[in-house]
Amino acid sequence: MIELNLPTFDYRLKRKADGNITIWDATRSRYVMLTPEEWVRQHFVAFLVAHRDYPAGRIGNEISLSLNGRPRRCDTLVYDAQGAPLVLVEYKAPHISITQETFDQIVRYNMIFCVPYIIVSNGLSHYCCRIDYDNRTCVFLSQIPKYDEL
Repeated sequence: MIELNLPTFDYRLKRKADGNITIWDATRSRYVMLTPEEWVRQHFVAFLVAHRDYPAGRIGNEISLSLNGRPRRCDTLVYDAQGAPLVLVEYKAPHISITQETFDQIVRYNMIFCVPYIIVSNGLSHYCCRIDYDNRTCVFLSQIPKYDEL
């Protein structure tokens, strides 16, 4: 897999009988298919926990939602101490550029969750926005905030 613009971590890989490689997802407590996007997700979640002090127990991967009557899944959702959604994260594979379409996708998902923070990453570039619903503004932050700064 490609080297990312994220700290490395101790990951566990396993080759299945069919030859496919899986990676351990501690959030879901199971091995999942290793795709370029999953490689980004696992690195990013490890970064949030180890370097930004996000509680591992407040992070969910592949969270189901319904958008316009159609089932969807958001990549990662971080919750606050009361269990309310706090941060929504969308990942792309490293070879996929982050475009307006990527932001449009996460904004559509955020219509369901109404979180104050959204993050988009392809493992090489990371963007974090704070949304002020009262003033109807979105501010790009220079870095991913620590959990206690949210």
